[in-house]
Amino acid sequence: MLNRVILMGRLVADPELRQTPSNVSVASFRIAVDRNYQRQGEEKQADFISVVAWRQTADFVGRYFTKGRMIVVEGSLRTGSYTDQQGNKRYTTEVYADNVYFGDSKPAQGASPVGASPYGNAPQTASRPQPPAFQEPEKGTAFSVGDIGDFEQIDDDGDLPF
Repeated sequence: MLNRVILMGRLVADPELRQTPSNVSVASFRIAVDRNYQRQGEEKQADFISVVAWRQTADFVGRYFTKGRMIVVEGSLRTGSYTDQQGNKRYTTEVYADNVYFGDSKPAQGASPVGASPYGNAPQTASRPQPPAFQEPEKGTAFSVGDIGDFEQIDDDGDLPF
């Protein structure tokens, strides 16, 4: 069986970040995902999809995503049902997010997309520290390789062994 969902869309409101009684973070939000097909002469349509994220993913969403921000969600589809106050049975469909990614790059300081708040506090892309560049020593420079007392000296007569 396979239940995998990958969506890319814009948040329609700021995520709602809560804590369960046992201090587990949970974020709820909705995203607008454009439909691929558009009839000629009609306005583009979108689907509004509910998403739930837990633990570190929820903290990440609550901290860095705001209304209007493009988001990529990877997760699974969950369905459920409940009875409303009038006794009608209602059905729900949500995406449970396993991974969440930025769908856009951080805009310039002070710039704000239409309908979104500025994200001046969003993280910069973290670059991994690079190891120091290897520099080949000049010819004739002696190397210190530690204790070589356990090695046997081999005389090189210039003849290859194969």
